[in-house]
Amino acid sequence: MSFYFRLKRFGLISLCSVCSMVFAEPLIPAAPQLAATSYILMDAETQQILVAYNEHEQLPPASLTKLMTSYIAEREIIEGRMSLTDETLVSEKAWRMPGSRMFIQEGKMVSIEDLLRGIIIPSGNDASVAMAEHVAGTEDLFVQLMNKYAEKIGMQNTVFANASGLPPKDDQQHLSTAYDLAQLSRAIIYDNAQFFPLYSERSFKYGPVAAQPNRNRLLGTNPDVDGLKTGHTDAAGYCLAASAKRDGMRLISVVMGARSEDARAQETQKLLTYGFRFFRTVDVHKADETLYTSRIWGGAEKEMHVGLAEDLKLTIARGAEETLKTEINIESVIKAPIEKGQVMGELIVSIGGKEVARHDVVALKEIKQAGFFARIWDLILLFISNLFSG
Repeated sequence: MSFYFRLKRFGLISLCSVCSMVFAEPLIPAAPQLAATSYILMDAETQQILVAYNEHEQLPPASLTKLMTSYIAEREIIEGRMSLTDETLVSEKAWRMPGSRMFIQEGKMVSIEDLLRGIIIPSGNDASVAMAEHVAGTEDLFVQLMNKYAEKIGMQNTVFANASGLPPKDDQQHLSTAYDLAQLSRAIIYDNAQFFPLYSERSFKYGPVAAQPNRNRLLGTNPDVDGLKTGHTDAAGYCLAASAKRDGMRLISVVMGARSEDARAQETQKLLTYGFRFFRTVDVHKADETLYTSRIWGGAEKEMHVGLAEDLKLTIARGAEETLKTEINIESVIKAPIEKGQVMGELIVSIGGKEVARHDVVALKEIKQAGFFARIWDLILLFISNLFSG
């Protein structure tokens, strides 16, 4: 890309990055329609939504609930409140849990590492309750943690009633959404990166019980898939939160309410295929990269460099790279002092003439005021400059 400058006399400087040729807009087919109640496909890095249907509808999450249970356990380890080598005593409640289990025994000690694998791989309801009791004392208190973490992550339409995802008793609500579960999946991938490889393990063996397979069938059939979790109850149908990476692009999909194990895998595959085939993640600008150098008046230095505080990445249609344009708007007259990180304007990104993002641009270093006489001289120069430019 080539850069050019344009000075706007209404008080802003605009810097644009454009292409020198006109390109046809890439052709992308309509998003696939899935046989599921709700679904979403998200670029994990940019958090841009590529496909969505009923993504904010509150539904029973089944064992996708365990993503929060494992997330909290991982946070406890990362933040130093427990260790993988710690052991906990299995309660009668944990031992008696119905449904999928890792088969821990009442009154026996089990390690936190085994419990974590038992939650993630065979989707153990017994492991989930044992972990909840170890972290918070009781499952009820752990549920309070779950809902606090959900709020922190931004899961605005989620409410948990237990650590396993089994249908709640009485009139308790236990609901989430495809969007919220995608956000939780993203938090596991990036916040708890050291534990993320556990979600791609194909099987888990504990005690005398034969090794149990990971219920995520895509781990064995799609080489791009490296997590996360399945779920099923009669009320929820068949659910799958999946993560996959190809050519530097990571996608997260959540499918809820599919009709069978095969269907949830097939529908997820449709989403991932569509995302990788027709989109890509691009680096627009790096953090601390100088995007524009401006004259600064009354400063100990004469130039100020502006850029972004964080890397800017976008998900765009394949073939649309040549239509990407960035424009920086900043004040035409900037006076010292300037603090490092001070917002100086904004970066506007457009693709094919349509605005897709806005981000603050900041000063990349501190600029202190010059001495008294140097400031006076700069004011004179600025006055003369304004006379000739006006």
